[in-house]
Amino acid sequence: MDRLACMQVFVKAVEAGSISAAAAELGMSSQLAGKQLRALEQDFGIKLLNRTTRRQSLTDSGRIFYDHAKNIMAEMEAAEALIAETRSIPRGRLRVSAPITFGSHALAPEIPEYLKRHLEVSLDLSLTNRTVDLVEEGFDVVFRTGELPDSRLLTRGLAPLRLVLCAAPSYLKSAEKLTKPEDLQQHECLVFSHTSLRTQWAFEGPGGVISVPIAGRFSTDSGEALRAAAVAGMGVLLQPHELVVEEIRAGRLVRLLPEYEPPARPLHVLYAPDRRMTPKLRSFLDFAVRKFGLQ
Repeated sequence: MDRLACMQVFVKAVEAGSISAAAAELGMSSQLAGKQLRALEQDFGIKLLNRTTRRQSLTDSGRIFYDHAKNIMAEMEAAEALIAETRSIPRGRLRVSAPITFGSHALAPEIPEYLKRHLEVSLDLSLTNRTVDLVEEGFDVVFRTGELPDSRLLTRGLAPLRLVLCAAPSYLKSAEKLTKPEDLQQHECLVFSHTSLRTQWAFEGPGGVISVPIAGRFSTDSGEALRAAAVAGMGVLLQPHELVVEEIRAGRLVRLLPEYEPPARPLHVLYAPDRRMTPKLRSFLDFAVRKFGLQ
């Protein structure tokens, strides 16, 4: 059996937390993954993983072997990337991370076009609102919203995400008048708990920037859940344009205070400075800038 393939299963099983999760990432059956792991252990004559029906853990020998195996797999990936670069055709697996709302409603609809242009690239898109570690978690590209902290990562600026204040007609019928941002303190606001939007909403109006403290009985880190609550008439929503545009077109939500514009949220695409600029990475960065760059 191919020792490198067995080694890859072992490394993935450690990182993913189980053999079945590793098998899913590698596109093989759990039975085959388990067989390859057992073959590796038999080859070395040692046990690498302690396995039960509920959990797994590295043995002392497995911990030592994992550190070396991970480096070997990284070297193999680098060698494959170098070969791909010399052939100048984008190919291979591309791992991308993006915030949930942007990833679902802006990025994902454009990915089919990218994959149609680059038939030898496969793309793994991970959507999460947490700040992922690009290097440690093995991503090629990460999209991030908000201000960037100082970082050793390289970045390309994209067009900022526009935010829209809106609510359902059913909510507005029985709610207090909303004619200026300060009135939001008398309203039920739907709170996005992931960012600074959970406590303050800012607006740029005729008199400059206004920051208003907000509160509400419903908070979540899911923009989709907030949109559903807004459509159901639960309160006032402040979320990206991409998330609410169809609801506004259909009349299920109504834009509010159009003369007060919420400051747009910065959007960047990041990649590691020591990551070789392979054709697949270059092609995706160019694609991202073309689709989401400053106009």
